[in-house]
Amino acid sequence: QVQLVESGGGLVQAGGSLRLSCAASGRTFSTYAMGWFRQAPGKEREIVAAISRNVGSTYTADFAKGRFTISRDNAKNTVYLQMNSLNPEDTAIYYCAAYYQQTILVRTTERSYDYWGQGTQVTVSS
Repeated sequence: QVQLVESGGGLVQAGGSLRLSCAASGRTFSTYAMGWFRQAPGKEREIVAAISRNVGSTYTADFAKGRFTISRDNAKNTVYLQMNSLNPEDTAIYYCAAYYQQTILVRTTERSYDYWGQGTQVTVSS
């Protein structure tokens, strides 16, 4: 069982930056792949980025490439999402998610993830 708590969301102007953090409970954090998803009003939830348990594999959605970076610190049981050059289209609730990883490549589908945080709101003003 993994419990996830996101933080770092807020209101930022277009062009600004935010760093989201997701703290995980438990002593087996390093066995879980981690992902960030987001859901904008009226839209389906979509993956933003994902990272394998040993950082050997990462994925970044096309809309986030060059702007967002996912990272993790297994010693701190924390995964991060650094978001730069934010624009109003990035406004959404951002969710942290985890699954017990048994394959090399990190998975990117929502149904692959078993544990979810409550989400943190990111609002980008124009």
